[in-house]
Amino acid sequence: MFYKILLSLLCFLGLSNAAVDIKKLETFKAQFTQIIESSSGKTIEYKGDVFIKNTGKILWKYKTPIEKNVYILNNFAIIDEPELEQAIYTQLQNEINIIKLLQSAKEIEKNKYLTNIDNTDYIIEVSNETSKISKISYKDKLENSVEINFENSIENNEINDSVFKFSAPDYYDIIRK
Repeated sequence: MFYKILLSLLCFLGLSNAAVDIKKLETFKAQFTQIIESSSGKTIEYKGDVFIKNTGKILWKYKTPIEKNVYILNNFAIIDEPELEQAIYTQLQNEINIIKLLQSAKEIEKNKYLTNIDNTDYIIEVSNETSKISKISYKDKLENSVEINFENSIENNEINDSVFKFSAPDYYDIIRK
């Protein structure tokens, strides 16, 4: 379930840029804070960086509370878990097409957009000051409330492809799903 939530979040990062000019969006990078509140009221907060290229390359680099890197290339994902000394390689059911997702978001009020994927509504908010994504929020299938806040975002700057490359150290366990 974690991976499904994560992959959905990746998709909606792209959706959130609908407020900007989606035809001009080539790259996006930002710092993020992801807050997940369970239906029982328990909260967990993750922080890290995200990198996206319109070529289908995505990296979520979680820094706290644990280090984890999630690499996506179209319909393939690698979850690098340094603390567990393992990497999970998995084929995704669907290719993540950020451009199509961007085009599906509809403005519901000034600087607020809505899109629905897999029967889940995602609210995308754009900052008044910067016209850049500021937040994505939704309820997942387990009724958890998820909110992702973005700071220091940079659009259409060069992101070196080496950022998206992963080589597992020799001592890692490799899991293929």
